Amino acid sequence: MSERLRMCKICSIFAAQNHFMAKQKEKGVEFDPLLREAGSNAFTLSPSRWIELTGAIGIISKSGNNGGTFAQRDIAFKFASWVSVEFELYLIKEFQRLKEEEQKALGWSAKRELAKINYHIHTDAIKANLVPEEISQYHRSLIYANEADVLNVALFGMTAKEWRDAHPEDKGNIRDYATINQLICLSNMENLNAVFINEGLPQSERLQKLNQIAIQQMTVLENVESKRILKG
Repeated sequence: MSERLRMCKICSIFAAQNHFMAKQKEKGVEFDPLLREAGSNAFTLSPSRWIELTGAIGIISKSGNNGGTFAQRDIAFKFASWVSVEFELYLIKEFQRLKEEEQKALGWSAKRELAKINYHIHTDAIKANLVPEEISQYHRSLIYANEADVLNVALFGMTAKEWRDAHPEDKGNIRDYATINQLICLSNMENLNAVFINEGLPQSERLQKLNQIAIQQMTVLENVESKRILKG
């Protein structure tokens, strides 16, 4: 038995002794023999014996054809990490990867919500300047959709309907599939288009200006992202 394995067994027994001290006193469990025997190459301790001595929870040991030792997930991960250094490294790397993906998802959600908030500023400007008073809700929605497509064309190069026709299997809309950088740019464009509407600029002129702004901002944002990736 390697020195590392022997020390790990000793440490495991010490940990169990501290954790289950109360039950040990009640049952009169004597750990001294176990501690003495742990240093021997012939020392073994079966899962069932461990459960009996410590009153361990989260571990079940059954005998017979369908028997075996079963442990709660966290215990199994810890045991597998102790047995295999490769598994422990894999576990750490996978945890880091999932946390990075979680942070990216949170960042995307925040930018999507920001875009939705700025959209209210955008629609208020449309309502105040482009929607006549005496029209139906249906025609009013057409005006809003038309102005939303001004932003879509300026940033994505297509209208919402063109995107749906090109992606019939995808749920949601074109903005649900935007990158974080596109959502940042979209938020800025919604505010700028609201300003342009309030200034009375015609739609064709606004579309041209917004498209130029989108190209400029996306170039800057993508360059910043590339530098961040290279540094990382």
